[in-house]
Amino acid sequence: MASSAMIPTCISSSKDMQVDIEKNQSHVRCQWVLNPPEPPNPWRMVTDLAEKSILRWRKNFSTLRHESWARVMFSTLQRIFPILVWGRSYTATKFRKDLLAGLTIASLCIPQSIGYATLANLDPQYGLYTSVVPPLIYAVMGTAQEIAIGPVAVVSLLLSSMVQKLRDPVFDPIAYTKLILLATLFAGIFQTAFGLFRLGFLVDFLSHAAIVGFVGGAAIVIGLQQLKGLLGVSHFTTKTDIISVIKAVWQAIHNPWNPRNFILGCSFLVFILSTRFLGKKKKKLFWLASISPLISVVVSTLLVFVTHADKNGVKIVKHVKGGLNPSSIHMLDFNNPYVGEVAKIGLIVAVVALTESVAVGRSFASIKGYQLNGNKEMVSIGITNIIGSFTSCYVATGSFSRTAVNYAAGCETLVSNIVMGMTVLISLQFMTKLLYYTPTAILASVILSALPGLIDINEALRIWKLDKFDFLACLSAFVGVLFASVEIGLLVAVAVSFSKIIVISIRPGTETLGKLPGTDLFGDVNQYPMAVKIPGLLIIRLKSALLCFANATFVRERIMKWVSEEEESMDDKGNAISQIQFVILDMSNLVNIDTSGIAALEELHKSLSSHRKQLAIANPRWQVIHKLKVSNFVNKINGRVFLTVEEAVRSKIQC
Repeated sequence: MASSAMIPTCISSSKDMQVDIEKNQSHVRCQWVLNPPEPPNPWRMVTDLAEKSILRWRKNFSTLRHESWARVMFSTLQRIFPILVWGRSYTATKFRKDLLAGLTIASLCIPQSIGYATLANLDPQYGLYTSVVPPLIYAVMGTAQEIAIGPVAVVSLLLSSMVQKLRDPVFDPIAYTKLILLATLFAGIFQTAFGLFRLGFLVDFLSHAAIVGFVGGAAIVIGLQQLKGLLGVSHFTTKTDIISVIKAVWQAIHNPWNPRNFILGCSFLVFILSTRFLGKKKKKLFWLASISPLISVVVSTLLVFVTHADKNGVKIVKHVKGGLNPSSIHMLDFNNPYVGEVAKIGLIVAVVALTESVAVGRSFASIKGYQLNGNKEMVSIGITNIIGSFTSCYVATGSFSRTAVNYAAGCETLVSNIVMGMTVLISLQFMTKLLYYTPTAILASVILSALPGLIDINEALRIWKLDKFDFLACLSAFVGVLFASVEIGLLVAVAVSFSKIIVISIRPGTETLGKLPGTDLFGDVNQYPMAVKIPGLLIIRLKSALLCFANATFVRERIMKWVSEEEESMDDKGNAISQIQFVILDMSNLVNIDTSGIAALEELHKSLSSHRKQLAIANPRWQVIHKLKVSNFVNKINGRVFLTVEEAVRSKIQC
């Protein structure tokens, strides 16, 4: 109430002094609502943010300017390289645990890296290269203690599915590899920029439900593509949709093929899955499941070498280039006609890789009880991939399977990544010749063994129970990946997630409130059947945070519909309920309003006034009441603005 003249004066001669006091207190509280400080405008908000940033930097500088130059430099390096902080308290006991964990994940990493490189249509050594430099870089810059960095299945499939549309990896492998490395550089640049400019919210565009569906669909596509290795097929489709892959498998089966590849691959697949089942049953045997892929590679390679099975139709890896990671700076061609397309691929891959890495890091950080800095993680992953693109590595990120093994092996710090990287480096230097006779069917079985963990049926069922719209996003991503392509599946999932936001904002909920017996609280009459409606009053709560051009008309029509329905309602005895005299809008959820929203409220007020009904509002937020006053809407409703719904109801009852 802007003035005392605007306050309904309904005090009868029978009212005592207590009522007068209560009304005066109510008037004072209404003034709190109507006369708050003016909210900051956008320019003021920007300047305040800039001032706070400057003050923070000035404070940091003032604390450091009295320090020596060396001290300032060391403090700066500690922020960039967290290893300088936790490394000071590193002990021999921690090293023994990290050494065991590093060797364990290296035994899993070597066969997986070779398999993921073939999945990305790259030579096997590129998977090993990606398991050397990125883990070493991340170990000095990362903040997640348990995460294991390297190539992963989903990113490998994503890269191959998009880049092969630009260059054929079979007919022009060098040009294809150059595009992969360039996409890796762009991915690293985008990831670093996300972290530096605190744009981590972009990763959230891929909702949890969309990721579950996307990863599940990608896992099935990856699994079907591994039938090429299990069947020993030379020519296979490069498409990733399930229809094309099934056709290729069907044609392969009806053409001459060697069953030795299938028998060999399936035998070791059963062995790997059996050890994994045993490791889950007996936690102390987790190491057996971890080293079973490496055991499979070693044993199958010896079998092929001893029996000369490669001369009898068993497909083998053949030459794997060894040695240290070669420089690939000369392969980063920015004059390529596809550089724009590669940049887009890099952006998509950057978001997917970050989503997986941050999700893995946060899940294990919560188990250990520490907080993960998402922006620092993005910078560390980004720098890792930038340097990786200079050293013949393709996109690396946090691997859930290897991180789980790392955690189960008892890792203490990121030194386990250093041990893993050095172990793979030694393997590249001295053991690549031993991989010559490794059957491709074994690599397919190693990849297939890692896929069950990517298909989370229980989580999909949980999403179905919790939110049907989220399940639609999950299902859309799943179907899009299976029947179209990996990128189409991602786009569909993002589109469905945004559609959910749009639908919720355009069609916000409204609820009728009633008073809860024995309290001063008002609740939704549908949620609380015991809530009592007050005769002559209709109390409506807006459940939207924003009343704007997209939803204002819907809200106005919805409220008028509520009024009409209340006018026509009957009580339990069949008698007509008293006519609505007042409509109270609870705006406690409304954060902001635009001109369309104000216009809708004005139209609502006119419609109600024409039917001799009054409109009041309760508990408006700062921005909302400011705009309602500036637009003169408060005066139009005669200052019927209240701090709480209870005070609005009491005022109307007294009238």
